[in-house]
Amino acid sequence: MTARSLRSGENAKDADEFDVEEALALVKEDNGAAHRAPAPPPQGSGRAPESHAHHKATPWAEARATAARAARAVTRSARRAPVSVRLEDALGLTLAAPLDALTDLPSFNTSAMDGWAVAGPGPWAVRDEGVLAGHAEPAPLTDGEAARIATGARIPPDTTAVLRSEHGQTDEKGRLHATREVVHGQDIRPRGQECRSGDQLLPPGALVTPAVLGLAAAAGYDTLAAVPRPRVDVLVLGDELLTEGAPRDGLIRDALGPMLPPWLRALGAEVTAVRRLGDSAAALRKAITGSDADVIVTTGGTAAGPVDHVHPVLGRIGAELLVDGVKVRPGHPMLLARTKENQHLVGLPGNPLAAVSGLLTLAEPLLRTLAARPAPEPYTLPLRDEAHGHPYDTRLVPVVLRGDSAVPLHYNGPAMLRGIAAADALAVVPPGGSRPGQEAELLDLPWASAGIGVCFT
Repeated sequence: MTARSLRSGENAKDADEFDVEEALALVKEDNGAAHRAPAPPPQGSGRAPESHAHHKATPWAEARATAARAARAVTRSARRAPVSVRLEDALGLTLAAPLDALTDLPSFNTSAMDGWAVAGPGPWAVRDEGVLAGHAEPAPLTDGEAARIATGARIPPDTTAVLRSEHGQTDEKGRLHATREVVHGQDIRPRGQECRSGDQLLPPGALVTPAVLGLAAAAGYDTLAAVPRPRVDVLVLGDELLTEGAPRDGLIRDALGPMLPPWLRALGAEVTAVRRLGDSAAALRKAITGSDADVIVTTGGTAAGPVDHVHPVLGRIGAELLVDGVKVRPGHPMLLARTKENQHLVGLPGNPLAAVSGLLTLAEPLLRTLAARPAPEPYTLPLRDEAHGHPYDTRLVPVVLRGDSAVPLHYNGPAMLRGIAAADALAVVPPGGSRPGQEAELLDLPWASAGIGVCFT
């Protein structure tokens, strides 16, 4: 979306330059408690109630942990019960039960190569009939006999070995001779070589990749027991947004409407609705209270300006604020609320890169945990160049990976997408910044780590 600077309080300089003493409600320590959304600010005041003026935002790492904990509470409820999914619909889901082999693999002795099935020492008399894949078990071989065989075909009983096509030749009498030593059992895949019926092939929690689909099919599955995708409604706020054409007359294009749904799908969600509500508190309240999604994602309106309605609406419906502001730049006005027993709302700032920060800070751990996906292993790389930091807060900076280092990108302001569009990851820059050569934690973008075909299915 959009720079909502004059409307949201991200004005004056840049969202990265704000002091932490802002209109953010205190998040209680991790004791399972939460607090209610603050009462609505005075209309048109453009600032939070004075009683909240000195409250501090949640540290970045703590905010991510809070989002994951909120999701774990939901996953224990019946609403997140496993579903049976056909193989063609299971890509990107998480296994809810062990993948146990339904048969031996291979289920019969099979040839690993094109060539001849041979019995006993050579030379061998070659049968007229060959053995092809997909046919019934052939007649047994006798010592000194061979039969042409294709890769994947059933091995005739009493076969000693398979002689590869390139390792045999026939003489003028049609007898087969080996040009290399024949070892007993060579190029035969014995029944059960890969697994026996009942063996666990993959544990619960494994991500269903294309290879997993192939393994499941080979093992005899038509459907898989999987964790359902969390359902997400996206609510795009802002009267200033255009849905087509170039910006004009003080209006700007909605960037988040096109960007968020595929990004959320990349995080394992099923996007059930994308609604553009403008700046209407009544429409926002109706959309939130009427949603039966697992997660609601809003864009913009999370600060304390005169048309920033997210906090007031959450207060009026009795939502519990789990995270109200995060010590991260860009994106510090992000929030996480529990709107119903098994429903959460992630409030993203309206600036595009700030919204990306909110996605990776709050939406990613929430959705990943709801989808039962494993957390990615943290990793670091040295920064090739200096990464400027915020005096007090964590900063997320788009980077490209070049060899064994990460290169910070320009165009990384809160309202900019040019940097993130070229990025491989976001570097987690601590308060004060990072020097060239200093190790930085990296957050992979979902398509960079999982592949386009997997994450966008």
